[in-house]
Amino acid sequence: MSDVAVRSAEPADVAAILRIYNQGIEDRIATLESDPKDMAYMEGWFREHQGRYAVLVAGIAGEIVGWASLNRYSHRCAYNGVADLSIYVDRRFRGKGIGSQLLHAIDKVAKANGFYKIVLFTFPSNQLGQGLYRKCGYREVGVFEKQGILDGRFVDVMAMEKWLLS
Repeated sequence: MSDVAVRSAEPADVAAILRIYNQGIEDRIATLESDPKDMAYMEGWFREHQGRYAVLVAGIAGEIVGWASLNRYSHRCAYNGVADLSIYVDRRFRGKGIGSQLLHAIDKVAKANGFYKIVLFTFPSNQLGQGLYRKCGYREVGVFEKQGILDGRFVDVMAMEKWLLS
């Protein structure tokens, strides 16, 4: 979609970020979280995502339709150059190029903020997401079997990574 504007998230965007995140929780395709989040949770999360742990939003005609964030991978200083990625797109706009635009933009932010690698974790069944990640340069690292429990069942989680330095 060519009319998508990607920019840094602002406090006024938190409600839209929350709405889209809760869709991801409800749809059971992108996170092991099982309970919807509230504004207090998301506002705290947003406060922790300032500086190099940035949040970007994608908007169409003023409506936020997706977001991506760089998250702390580990508190150990050896991993300061590695960011964990979160990306969520409003279910009405999935498969329309929003994710690609967010990923390209977050790569630039990550490089500018001193990250050399981005990692992400996805469900092996999330074929749409994996196609997007591969198209944007991510590679599969492996699968953690029975990594978490969702709705009373064990769930496998696939690790993927992208090296940002050429």
